Amino acid sequence: MIQNHLKLDLIRKVFKDWHGDKADFIQKLPQTASYREYYRISYKSNTYIGVFNEDYKENEAFISFSKTFKELQLNTPTILHVDLANNVYLLNDLGDTTLYSLIHANKHDYASSPILINIYKKALEELLKFQIVANKKIDYSFCYPRALFDRQSILWDLNYFKYDFLKLGRIGFDEQLLENDFQKFSSFVASVNTDYFIYRDFQSRNIMIKDNEIYFIDYQGGRKGALQYDVASLLFDAKAEIPNQLREELLNHYLNLLESKYNLSGDEFMKSYYAFVLIRIMQAMGAYGFRGLFEKKVHLIKSIIPATKNLKYLLESGKLDFDIPHLHHVFENLINSEEFKMYEDKLIPNNKLSITISSFSYKREIPIDLADNGGGYVFDCRGLNNPGRHLEFKLLTGRDKEVKIFLEENSDVKEFMNHIYQIVDSTIEAYLERGFKNLMINFGCTGGQHRSVYCADKMFEHLKSKYDINIFLSHIEQGIKEEVIK
Repeated sequence: MIQNHLKLDLIRKVFKDWHGDKADFIQKLPQTASYREYYRISYKSNTYIGVFNEDYKENEAFISFSKTFKELQLNTPTILHVDLANNVYLLNDLGDTTLYSLIHANKHDYASSPILINIYKKALEELLKFQIVANKKIDYSFCYPRALFDRQSILWDLNYFKYDFLKLGRIGFDEQLLENDFQKFSSFVASVNTDYFIYRDFQSRNIMIKDNEIYFIDYQGGRKGALQYDVASLLFDAKAEIPNQLREELLNHYLNLLESKYNLSGDEFMKSYYAFVLIRIMQAMGAYGFRGLFEKKVHLIKSIIPATKNLKYLLESGKLDFDIPHLHHVFENLINSEEFKMYEDKLIPNNKLSITISSFSYKREIPIDLADNGGGYVFDCRGLNNPGRHLEFKLLTGRDKEVKIFLEENSDVKEFMNHIYQIVDSTIEAYLERGFKNLMINFGCTGGQHRSVYCADKMFEHLKSKYDINIFLSHIEQGIKEEVIK
């Protein structure tokens, strides 16, 4: 693994090799869901993008596809210079505005933001050019890791969902029954015509807007496949939260173009469309599990709840009319899982400071800061006398009277909490003065059942009586939630 300062030196060297002069300034851009690293290079009044990626074959695919797309005058990044020996290539700078950033800036209000709908329609029009026109020109020998989205690729995605989402998310399933459904479902999906180019990650964060034009990035995973996949990727992009009625409008826009401009059957497309919606949702959930739950990428964790809402809509609307009974059962478990309800964004009807208080078990993990501020406080309660060592308290929690009495008479819990009150109060007062909006306070113990629950409850009561703020309490191991919104 190359250290960060050495990567920066490589970007600096490759830019000078290409341009002839040293860059004025190089800034590393925030990491996305991929392992590629992007750097904005400033020179005089111009900016460029440097990309560092140690996956050589992925780089080759991106560069080959980019050249083909440019020849066809599709709006994709321009390759300025390539140094694959150093895992670096340079691109023109398309700025920072993505379709998703516009959606977020407009608070997901599609009805009052016709610009968003127009961008979606334009994106679908351009998508057909990638799928059908570019398909005839692409050198598929550069595809990585596979040149065709076939049954093997489908099974990889299904297993990604199983191992990296269901298992990490502790969603129960029967291994053999799930495998039976996977085999049937993958055979059906693989039977659809794959004689087109699929972009593979055609979603709102990969659509850029610059000078009122839309551009497309991150297509290095492209390969041959079915038309339905990319349409499903865009319209069921979890965090975009497109209203169902608008989804139908956009889908019909695509189908009308498919028939009128490319003379392909919309009815044939629809026979398997929702199967691809489902395969895409499961693939994305695999990413939310691995890159989110495991690697703690907060924006991916936040995608879990809207993705489960999409699943719920598909189930309730009867669009998943496939013979996959155990998978349907798994989806029901997922939708109703308490494990993920804690990740749902709080709908706070005011602009006050919000405090999240959690009790947890150190046998699992420290709770994730969904406000994406890098966390707050974590207080270790394991120094307090443990009621869990005594048989009479085994089935009780820190909310039971007997446990409270034990802790107050057999440990320094009152002094422990008084120290914590002072620390937290001083932070809250500073946050209120500076206009900060989120703080997380976690209490951990061995099992997340006695000491941490007691302390989290005490903090909740203390803050509720002292401050005019929003407070959310979560006892993770007990599945208990409370809130005070003032």
